Amino acid sequence: MADFFHTPVLVKEVVAHLVHLPDGVYVDGTAGGGGHSEAILKKLAGRGRLICLDRDPDAVDLCRRRLTAYSNICIIRANFADLDEVVGDLHIKNVDGVLLDLGMSSYQLEKSGRGFSFGRREPLDMRMNPEDRLTAYDLVNELPLHDLENILRSYGEEKRARSIARAIGCARERGTIETASQLGDIIDSAIPRSRRNRLRHPATRSFQALRIAVNRELESLERFLDKIPSLLCAGGRLVVLSYHSLEDRRVKQAMTAWERPCTCPPAFPRCVCGRTPLFRRLFKKGIKPDPKEIESNPRARSAVMRVAERLAA
Repeated sequence: MADFFHTPVLVKEVVAHLVHLPDGVYVDGTAGGGGHSEAILKKLAGRGRLICLDRDPDAVDLCRRRLTAYSNICIIRANFADLDEVVGDLHIKNVDGVLLDLGMSSYQLEKSGRGFSFGRREPLDMRMNPEDRLTAYDLVNELPLHDLENILRSYGEEKRARSIARAIGCARERGTIETASQLGDIIDSAIPRSRRNRLRHPATRSFQALRIAVNRELESLERFLDKIPSLLCAGGRLVVLSYHSLEDRRVKQAMTAWERPCTCPPAFPRCVCGRTPLFRRLFKKGIKPDPKEIESNPRARSAVMRVAERLAA
C-alpha cells in the first residue's frame, strides 16, 4: 500500500476554483489516495487548514503516509455526508471550501481486494467501509431477481437489466457466485455481441449499480447536498467531480435550485415566495478533462466538475 500513487483528476482546475482564501479552512470530503489533498496543501503553503475525510480505512492510511510532511492537516475516517458532525466535533462553524471527488480511487479498483473490478478474481464485497454489513455478495446471491433487476436499471441505467438478472438467477441455481470475475463472466455471457458497446465492458454498468447500492452512495450525496448550504462561509466554494449521470444530475439540480430558489408560478409578475439565492454557479456547464489529460489518465474521461459559490445570507 505504501508505494501506491494516486493520479487526481482535473487537479489544477479543482485547486484554482476551490482555494480562494490562502488562509481558509477547506475540506476534501473524499480524500482517496490523497492526490487532490496534496495539491490543495501545496496551494495553501502552510497558511490555511485542510480537513480530509474518507470512510475507507485504507484511504485514510494512504493519506497519512502520503501527507505526513504537512502539519496543517486533519485526517479523519468519516463519510462526507456526516460533515456537519465532523466540523462540529472540531469546533468549526463554517468552512471556506469543500471538494467531493465521487469517483472510485485507483487503489480501490486495483489494490483493495474487494471486488470492485469485474476483471479480478476477488471476493464480491464492494464495501467502501469494510465495517458495513451489506456486501455485493449478499445482493447477487440473495436478493429476489426482480429487486436485483431494479438495482441494475436504477443505479446502472442498464438497458438489459432483465437479461442480466435472469443470467445471474440461472447461475445461482448452479451454486453461489463468489468472485468479481465470476460475476463479470456471467454478465458478459448474457449480452449478445451485436448489442455491445465497443468502448465499454458489458459488466461496467452492473458493477456500478451494485457498488452504489452496497455503499448507499446516492443517499450519502443527497444528505450532503441538504447540509452543505449551512456549512459554507459566504464566498465559500463547493467543487464536485462526478463520473456518471446519476451523480451529476443530482449535483446540477441542487446547484440550480440554490441559484434559482423562487417557487412562484411563471405567470406571477413578481416573487412572493421570498426565497433568495443561496449560491451562484461559477459556470453553467460542467468542466471536463481535456484530451491530453484523458490520454494520460483514461479514468478521467467521464469526469464532470461543477462549482458553486455560497452567497451571503
